[in-house]
Amino acid sequence: MQIIPQAQPFGEPFGETERLILRPWRATDRKPFAAMSADADVMRYFPATLDEAASNALIDLLEARWAKNGFAFAAVERKVDQEFLGFIGLSRVPYKTAFTPAVEIGWRLAPHAWGQGYASEGARQALHWGFSALNLDEVVSFTAEQNAPSRRVMERIGMTRDEAGDFDHPLLDETSPLQRHVLYRIKRPVD
Repeated sequence: MQIIPQAQPFGEPFGETERLILRPWRATDRKPFAAMSADADVMRYFPATLDEAASNALIDLLEARWAKNGFAFAAVERKVDQEFLGFIGLSRVPYKTAFTPAVEIGWRLAPHAWGQGYASEGARQALHWGFSALNLDEVVSFTAEQNAPSRRVMERIGMTRDEAGDFDHPLLDETSPLQRHVLYRIKRPVD
């Protein structure tokens, strides 16, 4: 699979792969993202589903982070039909933990996009962009301990689990079954 590097200003795609475009959010993304955010299967490794207002607030937050930092979790569309699939991208970890400050890679895709390799494909592009355009030395990823699908993506894109870095998520209550998180890392490739 060919990865096409692109470091573009806000408003332009920052990532393009053979099948995907990672780009800034559009108004037309709000409705399908709200449907994803309300889907119990999509949100099973998050504390709760989101209603439309909370889903829109998350997009607003991601747009604000992009404006401030020059990157955030980006909307993903399929090239062949421009269908919105979810998000993939990079974001600064917004809370304090033993491994912060850090930049994380993350993804959330609609069920119809699962099982087709889109998460790995888009994540590889996001990593490439982060290491080349943003000059990052390291990127982390983390998820609830039981989230096997995301952990497989982390491993497919070359991340390594840092068992000593596993942590209790500071924004989740200690009674939450999702509180324990696993930490993965990847360093910038050496040329």
